[in-house]
Amino acid sequence: MEKPRPLWDNPLQFIFACISYAVGLGNVWRFPYLCQMYGGGGFLIPYLIMLIVEGMPLLYLELAVGQHMRQGSIGAWKIISPYLSGVGIASVVVSFFLSMYYNVINAWAFWYLFHSFQDPLPWASCPLNSNHTDYDEECAQTSSTQYFWYRNTLNISPSIEEYGSIQWEQAICLILAWLVVYLCILRGTESTGKLEQLANPKTWINAATQIFFSLGLGFGSLIAFASYNEPNNNCERHAIIISLINSSTSIFASIVTFSIYGFKATFNYENCLSKVILLLTNVFDLEEGALTADNLDSMKNYLTSTYPNQYAELLPQIKNCSLEAELDTAVQGTGLAFIVYSEAIKNMEVSQLYSVLYFIMLLMLGIGSMLGNTAAILTPLTDSKFLSTHLPKEVISGIVCFINCIVGLVFTMEAGNYWFDIFNDYAATLSLLLIVLVETIAVCYVYGLRRFEKDLLLMLGHKPNWYWKIMWAFASPVLIISLLIFYLTDYIRTGTLQYQAWDATQGQLVTKDYPSYALAVIGLLVAASTMCIPIGALIIFIMKRLKKRNVSTLE
Repeated sequence: MEKPRPLWDNPLQFIFACISYAVGLGNVWRFPYLCQMYGGGGFLIPYLIMLIVEGMPLLYLELAVGQHMRQGSIGAWKIISPYLSGVGIASVVVSFFLSMYYNVINAWAFWYLFHSFQDPLPWASCPLNSNHTDYDEECAQTSSTQYFWYRNTLNISPSIEEYGSIQWEQAICLILAWLVVYLCILRGTESTGKLEQLANPKTWINAATQIFFSLGLGFGSLIAFASYNEPNNNCERHAIIISLINSSTSIFASIVTFSIYGFKATFNYENCLSKVILLLTNVFDLEEGALTADNLDSMKNYLTSTYPNQYAELLPQIKNCSLEAELDTAVQGTGLAFIVYSEAIKNMEVSQLYSVLYFIMLLMLGIGSMLGNTAAILTPLTDSKFLSTHLPKEVISGIVCFINCIVGLVFTMEAGNYWFDIFNDYAATLSLLLIVLVETIAVCYVYGLRRFEKDLLLMLGHKPNWYWKIMWAFASPVLIISLLIFYLTDYIRTGTLQYQAWDATQGQLVTKDYPSYALAVIGLLVAASTMCIPIGALIIFIMKRLKKRNVSTLE
């Protein structure tokens, strides 16, 4: 179905929309977190390789497909081959899963924004206990920013088995976030260091999935955006611009994050040393200034040999302070955007102002990404003749937002953050690899690379050079197949899947095994999207065979 007119008045609107979608919260918290987990600066090596081999070529491919076919994800792949209609459906399902949980981050940003107007900031210091004699025990075990995140914001349960109740403050923030997204939809889219880790297959898998997540590959959003372009729009140039801006933003965000994280680790390390020095000075009645950070180890040895019994009794209270341990302690997932940055903000002058500005920025990034996610769902639905003739676009948009909001309430429960991690880790990772692999094979070997070259010649006035053709036809699919094999091998070798649960008594995250029903949900999340591809092809095959049989019977 031909679009009545291009939505974008000029190419800059299209570039801005794609960047607003691609440069989202994933650049602020997901990319720095993966860097922390997989070798620091060493993670940049597989990330940049994936950008060159996967990111830019596949971004160009999706933009060109959407622009030429002028359809959403379902319609575009159906034009290439009726047997590929399941690819578009799989993209819509993945985008639907992403929308279910992603807007919860915007809800958290609203929560922090509303609390940013308090003086002092509520995460600036630990609250007092019920007797008002000391700090709250849980907060004393960790830090004021972590306490505000895990206890005040999430009110997190000790494990995924303990569901708890809906946190109505978070639920209201989630409803507000979805209301903002719906209003933006109504306005229209146009207004929107450890190198040994390189041998770890997970490093390469996460580098690839980060590229897919940050650029939005496989979700159908880019195809939806490009379907509203003018036919002669230079999608090749735009693919390069968007890729470079997106990756530059990720790297810049990592530099800022690690600077803050280094400050936080140094502060915690020095605070730990001060507590140990104060404890030893008081217990052993040392002269003030006799014990310093420089001579702490030697003094410990001296006290151990001089007062063995007394020191042995005191030993459980003496913390082992280590700067390296503080630096190696990663803040997991979304906590990076809230814990680490709020730690830095609370130490700034006029902290309320910087807090308001920072969380407004997070909201802008998050809402921009959500508009792209919802566009990937709404464009194929509004392209459907059946739905568009019976329901106006505003009603379809409202139904999608309402369903996502209702399901999203699960993530506002006390165990909601654990389910958030399940969706974030498993709803799209394997699915995106498979979807993008099928897309590449479909264009190069089903539609035909030579035919695709001719289409690009008509649109751009020139054929793609050798780099694009080699990446599309060989390098990208081979690498994705390798990553799929690594992913499945690693899963079989690892065994039971685990998650990080918050232990209030220790004030830190502990590792636990997922219960059987959580593993079942993970399996359903993966199967719900990936199985769309073979099932869609099978249904088309059966329908064609039945149609042939009916024709032969009539004859």
